Amino acid sequence: MAVYFISDLHLKPEEELITKGFLDYLKQLQAAGDAEQLYILGDFFELWIGDDYTNPYIDMIQQALNELANSGCQLFFMHGNRDFLVGEDWAKANQCTLLDDPYVLQLGEQKLVLMHGDSLCLEDVEYQKMRALFRSAPFKTNILSQTIDQRLAFAQKVRGESQSSQQDKSYEIMDVTQSAVDEELSKHGVDLMIHGHTHRPKTHQWEHEGQNRTRIVLGDWTDKGWQIRWTAESGFELSSFDLAAIA
Repeated sequence: MAVYFISDLHLKPEEELITKGFLDYLKQLQAAGDAEQLYILGDFFELWIGDDYTNPYIDMIQQALNELANSGCQLFFMHGNRDFLVGEDWAKANQCTLLDDPYVLQLGEQKLVLMHGDSLCLEDVEYQKMRALFRSAPFKTNILSQTIDQRLAFAQKVRGESQSSQQDKSYEIMDVTQSAVDEELSKHGVDLMIHGHTHRPKTHQWEHEGQNRTRIVLGDWTDKGWQIRWTAESGFELSSFDLAAIA
């Protein structure tokens, strides 16, 4: 059996290739018959304004996830910076288990920590202040008390401001801070981390205080998708695939 990890699909109706590619990906997992678990590590949706909002697109994604779950694959979901308002109602409807960030996972003899990754970007001070505000209980309660139209307008405003601010930030500021990575690994007593968020897929290996460590970064989905596949025989394998040719 195999365990799969994906992140940063940023699903929205306008992205037809990504949407079709994801639906085909789920069908492929079902057809292969080896998918025991699928972990979605944040920014699954481009934006999420609350579980009480729905439309035909959201319903379509829900149906596809349920089909995979009904085939015997366990689904797990971790919040990202775009979909931190996903709640228990959505999770239940999609047969997903919500995970804390960070989350320690045991696979065979390997223990690792899963994260979305945005909390590791400590040099982006402005973003961390915004993140702390948005993830606070009072803020979420206030947002969810607003009308659908108000929430949609707010989400679009924040998205526009975020895109604008990113243009002025350096490559280094928007990447993870190495000391934060090492701190998380040490805190949880592990030597392996998997995360997304930065859109910089790569397997990093280094030594810290005499311990060999690994950080595997998932890529975002564009014209190709990214996954990590784990089996007891092969370990963790980061790979990409052409979304247009996946079916």
